[in-house]
Amino acid sequence: MSTLSSEAVTTAELAPAPFVPLLDTVEMAVVADGAEPAWTLSEVPGGLRMLQIEAPDTAVEVRLSVPLGDTAGYWHPKANWSRTLVADWEGRSKVGLIDGLAAGCLYDYTGATLLTFAAADPVPDVALRFGVSEENDTHVVHLQLPPSAAPHRFLFVPRSPSVASAMSVLRDWYTTEMPAPLPVPEAARLPLYCTWYAFNQQIDAAQVERQAALAVDMGFGTLIVDDGWQRFGTGRGYAGAGDWTPDTDTFPDFAGHVARVRRSGLRYMIWVAPLLLGPQAECHETWAPFAPADSGVPGAHVLDPRHPEVRTHVVRTCLRLVRDYGLDGLKVDFLNEAMVYAGDGRGDVGQALLLLLTELRDALLTERTDLLLELRQPYVGPGMAAFGNMLRSFDCPADSTANRVRTIDTSLLAVGGVVHSDPLMWDTSGPVEAAARQLIGALHAVPQVSVRLDALSAEQADAVRFWLGQWRRLRPQLLDGTVEPGRPDGLYTLVRSESDGVIVLSVHDERAVSVLPATHRETVLVNATAANRVVVDVQDTGAQVEVDVRGPDGRIIERTQMSLVPGLHSIPVPTMGLALLTKTS
Repeated sequence: MSTLSSEAVTTAELAPAPFVPLLDTVEMAVVADGAEPAWTLSEVPGGLRMLQIEAPDTAVEVRLSVPLGDTAGYWHPKANWSRTLVADWEGRSKVGLIDGLAAGCLYDYTGATLLTFAAADPVPDVALRFGVSEENDTHVVHLQLPPSAAPHRFLFVPRSPSVASAMSVLRDWYTTEMPAPLPVPEAARLPLYCTWYAFNQQIDAAQVERQAALAVDMGFGTLIVDDGWQRFGTGRGYAGAGDWTPDTDTFPDFAGHVARVRRSGLRYMIWVAPLLLGPQAECHETWAPFAPADSGVPGAHVLDPRHPEVRTHVVRTCLRLVRDYGLDGLKVDFLNEAMVYAGDGRGDVGQALLLLLTELRDALLTERTDLLLELRQPYVGPGMAAFGNMLRSFDCPADSTANRVRTIDTSLLAVGGVVHSDPLMWDTSGPVEAAARQLIGALHAVPQVSVRLDALSAEQADAVRFWLGQWRRLRPQLLDGTVEPGRPDGLYTLVRSESDGVIVLSVHDERAVSVLPATHRETVLVNATAANRVVVDVQDTGAQVEVDVRGPDGRIIERTQMSLVPGLHSIPVPTMGLALLTKTS
């Protein structure tokens, strides 16, 4: 009887296997059908441990078990909103190169980690079971690994004070050991205007150029024209996907239009979903035999990247777009739909996508070395670092909380590229706080915005200019500093970003916020709560500070001096505003 099974209701019902101590309180068992797998555990640079398992051409299951202790939650790249504990009969995930990563982090109520692991080789498809074993009072993670001629390798991080600190160790390893990431041009690190939520598919050259002119003045550096630029790009389905040629009714001279926008000061990108194929496309008859499966989006099938012909077609299509229209880059969407072919016994989808993405990157970089390529959660893990330099949060229209959570989730394992928010949208007839709330929710990523800039009230327009200006000023802290967002199950309601003596504290619930005014030359308090104050708890010797309080639109509310001695202080900061505390002595 096979020891490998995903059909048992709980992990306790699986055939028993001998467990051995692995690291800290983690125990491990390795089982395989047939030959006994050989494994080793060694220390690698950075204090990590490397588990290497050799079982040539045999399916393997790795079982990890940790005593519950004071466990609070379990985070993994596809956790979404499920980041507390689940039962082992519920926890399931399938991951691969373009759909997450075989990684996870178990942590306790102090935020300290109990188990942190990640696949050293993120390409192969892996199935996971995880959760609380009710029978054994443990938290378990089972990884089902496909047959492989090469050894299976997993990284383990010793107990760390927080999930973010443990993930930083993994990021350092990936940065050193993985193929070089795609270079990140300055334009990838600038605020971006996107047409999607503002216009959906109802766009034309004149409207785009009108928004572009306003975007330059407000502090944007890059433009993405999303779905709707192409022929048959109407309606919310994708029945017309496949040809990827401009709609000449709305963009009669696409190359000329792109050139005009670029002359205004913006880099220009377009959206494309090169694996989708719809029945309305002129090329449908040619490519339908290579797209037998429905995609997960309405109206379209998905091309199977395991065919070399498909890979060549995708590369030629994307190269043609960049070359013919003078584009600065592409927003490449729906790659993860190819996972519909995973597990059908006809070859590894992850390996095929690795070939495709390598060919695509090499061809596009030959055309221009400063290329911008946006990838979207969930295909933003370390294995994709060589293929994209803009890593975007998954769709969350008008949801500032989701944007905050998803961008920080993405950044935990982001290697090379820079994390972008999902495009921000809000009610342009609403209060100024509605705009500021969305901008604050994306503060710890490159903000993308998608509202009609010519429909903003004067206050909302001021808010966009102010917050984008602050974001640019604080970019060294927000993008490149040490970031500590707290426990994942707390949804990152207090985010600390620090570098060069400046700390940014984004406060999303009412609490006493620990500050060190004697240590930091500048403390930035961002008030995303409903209260018109931020309570700080001075935990060093204190300092005399200048306090500059701004409203959500950047308007100066108050400038004063304050002596911050040890203990609690209430600082009046309007909701969706900020206070700059600058040490004077």
